[in-house]
Amino acid sequence: MEVLAGDLTPSNPGRRQFLKSAAAATISCLIPHPPRMIQTVKGPVAASQLGTTLIHEHVLVDFAGADKINPDRWNIDEVVRKVLPYLTELRHRGYNTLFECTPAYLGRDVRLLQKLSEQSGIQLVTNTGYYGASDNKYLPRHAFTESSGQLAARWIREFEYGIDNTTIKPGFIKTGVNPGRLSEIHRKLITAAAMTHLKTGLTICSHTGPALPAGEQIEILEKNGVAASAFVWVHASGTDDDFLKTGKRGCWISLDGISEQTIREDVRRIAFLKEKNMLGQVLLSHDAGWYKPGEPEGGTFRGYTFIADKLVPLLRAEKFSDSDITRLLVKNPAEAFSIRIRKV
Repeated sequence: MEVLAGDLTPSNPGRRQFLKSAAAATISCLIPHPPRMIQTVKGPVAASQLGTTLIHEHVLVDFAGADKINPDRWNIDEVVRKVLPYLTELRHRGYNTLFECTPAYLGRDVRLLQKLSEQSGIQLVTNTGYYGASDNKYLPRHAFTESSGQLAARWIREFEYGIDNTTIKPGFIKTGVNPGRLSEIHRKLITAAAMTHLKTGLTICSHTGPALPAGEQIEILEKNGVAASAFVWVHASGTDDDFLKTGKRGCWISLDGISEQTIREDVRRIAFLKEKNMLGQVLLSHDAGWYKPGEPEGGTFRGYTFIADKLVPLLRAEKFSDSDITRLLVKNPAEAFSIRIRKV
């Protein structure tokens, strides 16, 4: 077998380097690598234990604004009474994990999530990061004055030490931008997310919508050394051509607003992405819930079972296999959210 050009005598430097490399490769194969992990509100779990997963849902959202929001605006026990039956219903459908995407200053309450996880048996995953969509209404004042590095330092601290004086840690980064070209502050948020990823390995989920801001965010991430595979294109929308062009850059395509109104287009789009060999980049969820502080009994709540009850049967009718369904609801979430640094 031709391995290296030239004489491979013991005194040849090429042979010595070859032997060192071969030994290192052998040792690497023999040493067991630690399993990939997901951070839940109850602690880390192996990605293989994630199970059937919804990657974008909400338990509670408060649209009061960053300058008005306060956890005193809701009672945790009342929220638990409202939400627990919906999580229990999901558990009875065989689902194991729910990613709760409410960010800081919009009603993120990690103590509430931990309590719901303990009582429902559903693994809940919370986030760090700031949400700039809706014209920055939900950004704290310091987000306008601090640098991307200072913002990243805040988010990294939550990953290292816990959120809101607890030991509960985030399992992903949640941010958001407006649907057009990125503003300077939104570029700063994405840069901070890139810096946080490179220190923590957390996946970046950005409320985005159209392909234009998705592409601009991927550019920022790549300029900062972060691969597109660390980025979830939340609320992905656009033409089939948009999905192909942006998806081919390697990001995750999140079809996360699935409902009665969207299901026919959702099925068509999932089938299209399968045809283009991109099913391994697709994530599914409802963007459902949620308890609304200030409304009687928390307002109207949309449950989490439409995908199980309606979408999956329709996909099977379209000749999606058990392997395809497992890919969409088990394997893709585990791959997307496993904590690891993904560099360009």
